[in-house]
Amino acid sequence: LSDSLYPLFGCDPFAQTQRSKLQHRRARINQQINKEMRMRAGTNDRDAYVVHQYFVNAELSLKKKTNTFSFTVLSLLSEAVNVPMIPLGLKETKEVDFTVSVQDFICEHYGEDSSLYDKEIKELIELRQAMRTPSRNQAGLELLMEYYNQLYYLDQRFFPAHRNLGVQFHWYDSLTGVPSCQRALAFEKGSVLFNIGALYTQIGARQDRSAACGIDRAIDAFQRAAGAFNYLKENFSNAPSLDMSCPSLCMLVRLMVAQVQECVFERVTLTTQDTHFTSQLCLAQEAARVSDVYLLVQQTMTQPLMKDYVPFSWASMVQVKSEHFRALSHYYAAVALCDHVLSAEGQDCDEEAEKAYLQFYVNVPAGPPLCQILRDPEKRRKLGKAHLRRAVIRHEEAMRVHSLCKILRKMDILQDVLSLTHKRSLDKYSELDREDDFDETAEAPEIQSHTHWKPDITPPNFSTVQVTDIFQRLGPLSVFCARARWGPVRLICLQRREGGLGLTLRGDSPVLVAGVVPGGCAEEAGLREGDYIVAVDGQDCKWAKHGEVVHMLKSCSDRGVEISVVTLHSYDTQVRKGICVLPSHGSDKENTRQRLLSGAKGQSSASLLNWNRKKKREGSGVTKRIGSTFSLSFGSIRDTEAMY
Repeated sequence: LSDSLYPLFGCDPFAQTQRSKLQHRRARINQQINKEMRMRAGTNDRDAYVVHQYFVNAELSLKKKTNTFSFTVLSLLSEAVNVPMIPLGLKETKEVDFTVSVQDFICEHYGEDSSLYDKEIKELIELRQAMRTPSRNQAGLELLMEYYNQLYYLDQRFFPAHRNLGVQFHWYDSLTGVPSCQRALAFEKGSVLFNIGALYTQIGARQDRSAACGIDRAIDAFQRAAGAFNYLKENFSNAPSLDMSCPSLCMLVRLMVAQVQECVFERVTLTTQDTHFTSQLCLAQEAARVSDVYLLVQQTMTQPLMKDYVPFSWASMVQVKSEHFRALSHYYAAVALCDHVLSAEGQDCDEEAEKAYLQFYVNVPAGPPLCQILRDPEKRRKLGKAHLRRAVIRHEEAMRVHSLCKILRKMDILQDVLSLTHKRSLDKYSELDREDDFDETAEAPEIQSHTHWKPDITPPNFSTVQVTDIFQRLGPLSVFCARARWGPVRLICLQRREGGLGLTLRGDSPVLVAGVVPGGCAEEAGLREGDYIVAVDGQDCKWAKHGEVVHMLKSCSDRGVEISVVTLHSYDTQVRKGICVLPSHGSDKENTRQRLLSGAKGQSSASLLNWNRKKKREGSGVTKRIGSTFSLSFGSIRDTEAMY
């Protein structure tokens, strides 16, 4: 293997042997179901209903199996006694053999012997094969990004706008395992991008959140996962599978943001050592914030399209967390009220506590003013008891929802967390309860959610993984790409005369014949303005600099020099829209983003992640027309035009 494929050795064999087997089994079940439905089509409504029910039951069963694997494996890898996070499984894909299609395109379009590129084709296939089972760490992310960046070059080299390469990309839905097949390379790009986001969720769920450094790593991973899913949502349309549809991606982005907010609460809890009144109020508002964002995720999951798609264990987990953190917010509010004493440091601290408490509730509760409640221990005790009552009710609701899901019941960590927090609230309530409390416990007001650290949606930064075009021997992309059209290679024999060769050269990689002297040697030999020099005396110079070509021409012997040239006839800038086989009428925003792809020879500036074609390219577009040929702009080239 080449040095550029160093992450290949970090592939995860467990993912290949376990999760791949599960995906293939699900695919076979789907194929059997489709076959059964075709066989029974046209018989009677009862048979069709039976087959439909079989399909639904099979899908529900597969969802449970898939998500049991995700929850159990990843939650046990964390040593922290925290509520487990929700990771997302990677999309599985079948093997793809580019050999025949790429060889045919090289022969037909580039006019070269395809057998000379067997090494490059093998390297591409090996890279994609390794990408199917990335390791669950930074090396796996770099492997996915390396393949994703390489797809840019593959698109430019072998995917013209008017036709496809004929390669079919098979991917399975991440949650249901339903297969989808597309010939568009954008489907491949989108699926790899989805897996980048999914891998970030698994890395985040693996972190040990008992320490601040582990929480920070989890926050970073979930923010990057949200950024990947959001980037996919903004730049894709007409996704063929539900997991990459707009509603699903919106749900995933909100889920990742909620998990970031949960990590923020855990970090605040970890760093808050004192039991000061304002510190406990801060914890209560942070917990209320987590509850609110999970409630938003829950509402998204109950939308018509998502209701039957999202696994029951996910919906249950989100509801459990919403109730759990709402209970925690009331618990910390009760602790703040019941353990609060008038400060011995002076009036300033009391005023600070009163100011924080005035902004604590959504609506100011009826009854005595809040400042009076703070100064009266008995009133604080009764209000704290009301908060604890709501905390116990919420804890019991979380435990009830937890008990309804078979998968969640198997998670010992979640069971322990819910039981401990429920017991803690009950114990605190027992401390405040008195035998002479005959008054009915008042209803605790709703706590205003607030956070000191709002989650960021971090978009993917693909420039961190630099790649080199595997098929760079075909020539610079500025000329030798799938959308360019040129005539056959012409062999020109030049014999130096007293006035020189009679031609003007400009630019680098490849060098352009900017002009020919009328009546000179070059014109008589058939050289034309706008030709590109691709070889001198049989030596390939597609990537040669201006000075190198000049040196080879000046070093010619008395017998002259033979140069091979091509003429660029047209440059296809037609725009393709959408990612699926059916054309999309939606716009593609990704083409407005220009990225610098470092490590690519001869490629000064280009769109790094290009779903579709741009109508106009700055710096690499066709800017000058010479007769029936085209020339590139050389405004940024240092070598000046010169005659030889």
